[in-house]
Amino acid sequence: MVTLTVNGEKKQVDVSPETPLLWVLRDNLGFTSVKYTCGIAECGMCTVLINGEAQRSCVVSVKDAEGSDITTIEGLPDDHPVKVAWIEKQVPQCGYCQPGIMLQTVDFLSRVPNPSEAQIAEAMDNVICRCGSHPRMKKAIRLAAEMTAKQGG
Repeated sequence: MVTLTVNGEKKQVDVSPETPLLWVLRDNLGFTSVKYTCGIAECGMCTVLINGEAQRSCVVSVKDAEGSDITTIEGLPDDHPVKVAWIEKQVPQCGYCQPGIMLQTVDFLSRVPNPSEAQIAEAMDNVICRCGSHPRMKKAIRLAAEMTAKQGG
């Protein structure tokens, strides 16, 4: 039995400790916002926050995640600057990639609160959006940074 803390709630799952966190979140706990695409940590669709740091859940075992705070997109409050900015800038087209990218953005802005355009481009360089919403993502990241600064961090 493995105990995980997901979005502030303790969850127990009966799985092999080597099971990728992605599959436990999706199949055992029902967090379908965490998507499977590549399975090798290249695309970013399965990104979650583990202790506030963006991690690709397809390559993290539940054993390694146990004892950590795991956040999926459902765990971000509706008024979180990233969620608000994503809506304001109408970022998603199909939406498949957006939960992982939004969580990567939360981590990025926690480390770089006032990013340059080049820093934003570099931070989003390793996520794949087949619909091509990167230009809107960049605008939303800028807006989220501005909103966070106005809120005092």
